[in-house]
Amino acid sequence: MDGLEFASTVGSLVAVEPEAEISAEILAGPSKIDVIPKDVGPQKRSMPKWETAARERVKVAVRRFAKPLADLVERDANEGDTRLLVTDFLCEGLGYDKYEDLTTEYQVKSDFADYGVRIDRQMVAFIEVKRCTQKLGIRHLRQVQMYAVNEGVEWMVLTNGQVWQVWHLTGGLPVVVDIALEVDLLSDATQAVKASSLFYLSKDAVRRRLLDELWKAKAAIAPRSLAEVLVSDVVIEAVRKEIRRRTAYNSDVEEIERILKADVLRADLLSN
Repeated sequence: MDGLEFASTVGSLVAVEPEAEISAEILAGPSKIDVIPKDVGPQKRSMPKWETAARERVKVAVRRFAKPLADLVERDANEGDTRLLVTDFLCEGLGYDKYEDLTTEYQVKSDFADYGVRIDRQMVAFIEVKRCTQKLGIRHLRQVQMYAVNEGVEWMVLTNGQVWQVWHLTGGLPVVVDIALEVDLLSDATQAVKASSLFYLSKDAVRRRLLDELWKAKAAIAPRSLAEVLVSDVVIEAVRKEIRRRTAYNSDVEEIERILKADVLRADLLSN
């Protein structure tokens, strides 16, 4: 469409302004993922040694790169300098091997992705890097999405060094793109929270498909998914019975469904 950029989110295609920053308004689900660390909760589980080591490595990197990153932002460093920091963070923090796992300027048809990421010789993700003060937007997502579609890769990462967004692509017509996590390394969140989120982007977590599990869990309870559940036959019938129990009024299921869709749920969350 002329003058518009678009992105496919969890089951929908939404038109947005070309320079729009990626935010909750363009997603069917939340744009920022509050990941609950696996080692936190009423019942702590015993983590395997590899996970303990990976989480600690990410935590150390989040702390170590905070000042260099802030300095880059302070001087409005160019994209090349930002890439240097991103490469170091990928290797030192997320556990990727600079020579075995990362390919810079990976050619996709007539264009070049900033990074192609391989694990066990299998291409698993493309990474697009922007200068440290550049806001990440839909046009950047579409750029890395093109690489992923052409190469049959399901994971995409957008980053300016400070903000890290991880997107999942599901093939089809149209393709479905939804966000798995977003972390701002210079936000007010604690270093532990940032590290717990970024752990899922580490080589160890991606190799063991923990990033896939995180994405599936978030997609299952995204607003669109919940809306579809709320207008399902079994839920509407349960609502009808509860209304009758409370008011003695025996309403019609079609009437309940109509009101839910027209007045209760957001129209953009409902399938056409």
